Amino acid sequence: LDNLEDPYRLFRCHTIMNCVDVCPKGLNPTKAIGKIKEMMVLRAV
Repeated sequence: LDNLEDPYRLFRCHTIMNCVDVCPKGLNPTKAIGKIKEMMVLRAV
């Protein structure tokens, strides 16, 4: 998680979900990024 604290990495995602619409593997990157953001917030507390 240390590598993700850069503001130009994880928090560039604005949860618009365009990546979900175009993902060729049918994955949900928005959901995964949201979970990682949650982990980062809990870690900071």
